[in-house]
Amino acid sequence: MALNVSVVSAERQVWAGEASQVVAKTVEGEIGILSGHEPLLALLAKGEVRVTTAGGEKVAVEAEDGFLSVDHDTITIVAGRATVA
Repeated sequence: MALNVSVVSAERQVWAGEASQVVAKTVEGEIGILSGHEPLLALLAKGEVRVTTAGGEKVAVEAEDGFLSVDHDTITIVAGRATVA
């Protein structure tokens, strides 16, 4: 089952789509998220969010000042600043 991922900054949506895996840096350390992950809310640390799309493509987003939410295979990343690397 695919993850539905949305990455938004204060200004705009940066990236959205289906993914098989998301790796993000939080204030508590790096976390990898796959389908079926338990619900989670975490504060983002400044760093790279790595998305592996359902087709196997790698997408890197530089993000800082925000949070990551996981609920029922839906991942929402909201950052004050975010750009596709």
